[in-house]
This record gives sequence, structure tokens and C-alpha cells, in this order.
Amino acid sequence: GLGPAVAFLYSGPAINILAIILTARILGFEMGLARTIGAVLFSIIIGLSMSFIYRKEERIKKEQQLNIVPEPEKRPMWQTVFHFFTLVLILVFANWGAPSAGDTTSVWFLIWSYKWYITGFFGLFLAWSLIAILKIKWQWVVATVLATGVSAFLATTFIDNAKLSPLVPMLVAITGLGLITLFDKRDADNKEWALSAWGFAKQIMPLLAIGVVTAGFLLGSTHDGQSIAGVIPNEWISALVGGNSVFSNLFASIVGAFMYFATLTEVPILQGLMASGMGKGPALALLLAGPSLSLPNMLVIRGVMGTQKTMVYVLLVIVLSTLGGLFFGAL
Repeated sequence: GLGPAVAFLYSGPAINILAIILTARILGFEMGLARTIGAVLFSIIIGLSMSFIYRKEERIKKEQQLNIVPEPEKRPMWQTVFHFFTLVLILVFANWGAPSAGDTTSVWFLIWSYKWYITGFFGLFLAWSLIAILKIKWQWVVATVLATGVSAFLATTFIDNAKLSPLVPMLVAITGLGLITLFDKRDADNKEWALSAWGFAKQIMPLLAIGVVTAGFLLGSTHDGQSIAGVIPNEWISALVGGNSVFSNLFASIVGAFMYFATLTEVPILQGLMASGMGKGPALALLLAGPSLSLPNMLVIRGVMGTQKTMVYVLLVIVLSTLGGLFFGAL
């Protein structure tokens, strides 16, 4: 239906797992949590609102869909869910950020201290999933697991830097996973997944690097708690999106809605803006409106849903993002 489709349309880019993790690591846990809660809540509200506004059309469409025969599932839903969330958990714990200075007793610190062991634990679940669910040859999977284990032992033995040593087994595991899925001939979906992942990596990484450098140069950044000024005067940014006024939140929402952000680049851009005087409320408003909308995005949506539905959707995103920013900024 229209409601779930629009909810997915908003939540897909807004609740990107990697973007949430990057937000929490760079902009702080509070901002990452606020973005997660806001994106989930707003996707539900926007979906329900669109479904209610166009309920008559949805009723007719639902009656027409009763005659459609669904295609048989390739595998049980629980297997897909298990595999997906295993990958998500690996991503979450591998990117678990360091706790604040002096924190040595919290649960966050405990998880951070053992994050690579936890990641390895879920890696074993992934290995089982590759064999039992994706039907990849068990010999290939076992060889990848052994290679990862050996590389982890060698890295911890010969690399003294605790930040660099985990990267070696991670790279070995990623390379092995890519190879065994790429050359698997039992299921064409496995090869397609590997090629898609590589394609996304080639698209995202250059844009992310360019976004980080550009944002730092124009807007400034922060390093070790110190602000580094950019080319654009801080006074301009403070005047437009400083504080927590209705105007600053609305302005941030509108700019975010019409500006195009390549995946993940909104985080370093916001880091520079906040270092230059942007309030946390407008920052969240931009985070909630920006990734899910852009001018090219609107044109594509208009071609699918029509002008009226697109305008309603954009208006809902801007209004809710503004309200979310106001609420968060007041905390």
C-alpha cells in the first residue's frame, strides 16, 4: 500500500545503519540516538498520514490486489531475517565507538573493550548462514574463517598499534566473503550480491572522501575537542541555523530537503556546520530531512506517485523535521 511504501521511502535512507553508526561516532551518541528515534517515528507518521489522506484510492487498490497470485518464496522469511541481522550486528559492533575519556566502568566501555571478540562471534553465525542459508560450499567458508583467524593471530603478534591490528583480519574476512560469493555457482543471487556490494562501494567511497575534504575546507571541523575554522565565516552559519528558533529549524529542513547528499556525506558536512555555530536542533532537522529527500529525488518520486502526492510527502517531511529539530534543540 501507499502508506508502507512511503514509510519505506523515507526510512530507507534516513535509517541507514551505517549512517546511524557514523552519526553516533562523529556527532555524538545523543545525535545518533535522536536521528534513529526521529527517523523511525517519522517514517511511521508519514506512512500513516499518506495512507489516511489517500484512503479512498488505497481501498480501490486493495480490492484490485486480491486477484494477484504471490510468487513462491525462495527461502523462509526467518532465514532472510537471520542473515540480514547477522550482517547488521557485525556492522554495529565492528564500528562501536570509543567511550568518553575517563569512562572505564560503563557497559559502553565493556562492549568497546571486547567489540572485536563480539564481532568475531557474530562472524561465526555469518559463516553458518553462508553454508546453511546461501548454500555456499562449506570448504570455501571454512577456508575463509581459518584465513581470518590466522590473520588475526599474526596481526596481534606483529602489529603493536591496537587500532590497526584488527583491520587486517577484517580486510581478510571481507575479501574472502567477496570472493566466495562472487565465484559461487550454486546460486546466482550470491554473485549478484557481491557485485552490487562492490558497485555501491565504488560509488560511495569517493563521494564520502570528497564530502569530508570539502566540508572540512568550507565549513571547518573539530579535532580533539578543538574547533578548526573553515573558509565560510561562522557568523553566516550562526545567523541562519544557529540557536533553536523556528526559522533556523525550518530553514535547515528546507535546505536539507532540496539539497542532494551523497550517502553518508551529510555527517561530515554537519560536523563542519556544527563546528561553525549550527545548533543541535537545526542539525537534527537537516539530518531528518536531507537523506530522504533531494531535488532529483523529488522529480523521480513525482514520476511514480504524481505531483500532488509528492508535494504532500515533501511537506510532511519538512514539517516533521522542523518539529523534531525544535524538540531536540530544547532538550
